Amino acid sequence: MSTAAAPAAPSSAVIDPRYPVGRFRRAEADITDHDASLAVLAALPENLRAAIEGLSTAQLDTPYRDGGWTVRQLVHHLADSHMNAYIRIRLALTEDWPIIKPYDEKLWAELPDALTAPPDLSLRLLDALHYRWVLLLRSLSEDQWQRGYNHPENGRQSIAEAVALYAWHCRHHTAHITELRKRMGW
Repeated sequence: MSTAAAPAAPSSAVIDPRYPVGRFRRAEADITDHDASLAVLAALPENLRAAIEGLSTAQLDTPYRDGGWTVRQLVHHLADSHMNAYIRIRLALTEDWPIIKPYDEKLWAELPDALTAPPDLSLRLLDALHYRWVLLLRSLSEDQWQRGYNHPENGRQSIAEAVALYAWHCRHHTAHITELRKRMGW
């Protein structure tokens, strides 16, 4: 009789294509591990570049799921979203809990540049933006991490909470692309 362990059964868990890394849960987010969040932010441009490397125009224009954005739109959305986040954090550092202006990310993703521009434009923007954003965040005192802003739809959000959210956002959208590539065999 063999004493070797039986191979593990394949996982029956199905990944929800909308949330390949799970949903962001504010109450469960580790908002104290700034270094981990900053490492994710710093790595986004290269991780995103690797995720889309070698994709054809047709592949870039493939939605990551039925009813979802295309790979191209995801790349441009990350630039749009993270520019807004960077500005919000700068406002939080220079004003007393400012009310920030939300934007309709779905409508932004339908603008002509998001539908047609080469992803490299947003990748280059993300290179500079994330470098500068992480540079700023690494300089913060613990008191500054607790500053924040008021979002009209999501309420008060500290810089620490926002950075944890955007670290998740990096992983979330990069996984949309990498999971699509796995499903399609690209």
